[in-house]
Amino acid sequence: MMYPYKDKSPQIAESAYIADNAVVTGDVKIGEYSSLWFNSIIRGDVAPAIIGNKVNIQDNSVLHQSPNNPLILEDEVSVGHQVILHSCKIRKGALIGMGSIILDNAEIGEGAFIGAGSLVSQGKVIPPNTLAFGRPAKVVRELTDEDKKDMERICREYAEKGQFYKQAEQIK
Repeated sequence: MMYPYKDKSPQIAESAYIADNAVVTGDVKIGEYSSLWFNSIIRGDVAPAIIGNKVNIQDNSVLHQSPNNPLILEDEVSVGHQVILHSCKIRKGALIGMGSIILDNAEIGEGAFIGAGSLVSQGKVIPPNTLAFGRPAKVVRELTDEDKKDMERICREYAEKGQFYKQAEQIK
């Protein structure tokens, strides 16, 4: 469902897939071939939420912001099930593992992997191409080529699934 908030309405790319029971409100931009899955919410009623191309936001995730502090997800980001993202910046190609929480002003580097169930505290910067894990999250190692290929596969498969579901909705 799409809702305007005050004078702002969501701007969704034509190729993006938004599940019927997902909610998008206010100042939200979602790029090409991105997908927002079942029961997920993006509220742009405090500050902008900018979602790049080929981003997948999986089931039961919540994205929001603090006043004057946008939420930014660059291209090809994967957000696992039940993730909370709040006024943070997720760089291109990063993966946020299911059940993780990323707080205000945290920055996840390009191609970084946040392990499932992690908490990235306010203002923490995770370097590019690293695996960070824990509560609070700490960098545990550099990513391997196999890690990177798996992250690329996940992103690609969600873009394909989104298009499948989008076509199926048009048939109903």
